[in-house]
Amino acid sequence: MYSRLPQTVWTFLWIGVSVVVAWYMGFRENDRPIRYRVPTPKTSEKVEILEKPAIKVSGSTAIQCYAPATGQFLGLVNPSTPNAIDRAIEQAQEAQTAWAKTSFRDRRAVLRSMLQHVLDNQEEICRVACLDSGKTMVDAQLGEILTTAEKLTWTIKHGERALRPSRRPTNLLMAYKRNTVHYEPLGVVAALVSWNYPFHNLVGPAISALFAGNAIVVKVSEQTAWSSTYFTSIMRGALVAHGHSPALLQTVACWPQTAGHLTSHPAISHITFIGSRPVCHKVAASAAKVLTPVLAELGGKDVSVVLDSVSKRDLGRVVETLLRGSFQASGQNCIGIERIVAPPATYSKLIALLEPRVRALRLGPTADVGAMISDTSFARLENLVDDAVRDGARLLVGGKRFAHPQHPSGHYFAPTLLVDVKSDMAIAQEECFGPIMVLMCVESSTTDAVLSLANAPQYGLGSSVFGSESDPALKQIVKGLKAGMVAVNDFGTTYAVQLPFGGVGGSGYGRFAGDEGLQGLCNLKSVCEDRFGWLGIRTAIPRPLQYPVPDQETSWRFAKGVVEVGYGTSISRKIEGLRGIIRNS
Repeated sequence: MYSRLPQTVWTFLWIGVSVVVAWYMGFRENDRPIRYRVPTPKTSEKVEILEKPAIKVSGSTAIQCYAPATGQFLGLVNPSTPNAIDRAIEQAQEAQTAWAKTSFRDRRAVLRSMLQHVLDNQEEICRVACLDSGKTMVDAQLGEILTTAEKLTWTIKHGERALRPSRRPTNLLMAYKRNTVHYEPLGVVAALVSWNYPFHNLVGPAISALFAGNAIVVKVSEQTAWSSTYFTSIMRGALVAHGHSPALLQTVACWPQTAGHLTSHPAISHITFIGSRPVCHKVAASAAKVLTPVLAELGGKDVSVVLDSVSKRDLGRVVETLLRGSFQASGQNCIGIERIVAPPATYSKLIALLEPRVRALRLGPTADVGAMISDTSFARLENLVDDAVRDGARLLVGGKRFAHPQHPSGHYFAPTLLVDVKSDMAIAQEECFGPIMVLMCVESSTTDAVLSLANAPQYGLGSSVFGSESDPALKQIVKGLKAGMVAVNDFGTTYAVQLPFGGVGGSGYGRFAGDEGLQGLCNLKSVCEDRFGWLGIRTAIPRPLQYPVPDQETSWRFAKGVVEVGYGTSISRKIEGLRGIIRNS
């Protein structure tokens, strides 16, 4: 009876229970959020549409900011200089000294107030993000607000547990020792973030860095420099509301030739990089000069595998998920679905269901699919599609840039459906980062055949698998996928619950989010101390091992006996080791 309840009913029941639990958890601690105000960014009263919008302006070093969806001029931002970066780091260092001494409760209070502000100002945050990046309001709500609210909530609830000193096991020889790992602040860390989620990509690394006791300098993308001041003020406002220095969060916007000054700065203890592989090579080489560790999240060629075991009733839900995963943020999503792989029987059904849906997608600021950040990738995307068609793929929808009748200066690429793509085609190997849905038919429904096709590219960030839980192939494919994250019968959910985020191979290394993300922003200090020091039980160097060594042969047999007692794999061997200690003492 219960299994027959509509899925929506179960969803609302689950949300209701979650609300009650969240209310209880939120009020266990007595720190009520403090409401604060942040000035919103202003645009000119007279709307100016740029004929050929670009961030670089001839004869000026300023960054020209404009709305990708319409070409509306938003303003000019003076890029940060090396001296400005030095000052930002110095201010962050000074503020971090006091911040490192705050308690987890103090830090939670800041994040709680920020969460309140984000929830109270969702529409304005979305509006600003859309204006600066070209995405739609729905895409901003999901990609900017939901993700940020989740990260804040997770850190408030679980951050202290992740960073609390953890006890570690001991051994026979060191039975009198107590072992602990402490997670201590690194100091000032940095993040170089991409433009596709201007709000979340800025505050996400800052949330983790601050909770770990660090200060942070965020290098924002030139493409979204206009909104960064407002988004920075949101987090700074929470800090100020609780009596802490706003200098803990610094943001810089600069041209690429200046970014090296930040990445090679000796006062930076850790770098989080979100961007492309070519740029990461430069960041890693620059950071290597001062041996600064780098966490690299480099995008991917994420696969979504749809198995024959997907039920007819569930196939409609799968199609909706594939559409959202492919076209959200106009495909400019590091864990967006870049390839859909299916066996022949399911493959034909997917094409029949997806073609009319993709063809019906509307472009525009208030439509289904928003603008791309710029038009610089249009020729590359068109070439990838054209080359695939020349080599045998079928283009069913789109494939070219789109001249929007109401917004001729906007950057739009037509939602694209490309089928019969083979693994040796460039479009199956290179990250598109655009609104292009690629379908690939696996010749056999065997697990090996599916994995061979799914794992073909050099990337390995996210992935998803759709199938029946009773299908043995489902678990085999989840295990066999070469990826940092797998969503089962869903898309992108690993980050929605703050599991470690990152990939393998060409998708980078290191993880942010979850326990591992917080701990990665810390100095892991191993502490080994006496468990019974108050009884005088401490390490003493035995006479045969004291300097000067009385006799190497005798002392070696003594040391061998110690090893046998500690690590002998049988009782008799341990007893023999004990005899060796006694004989050679």
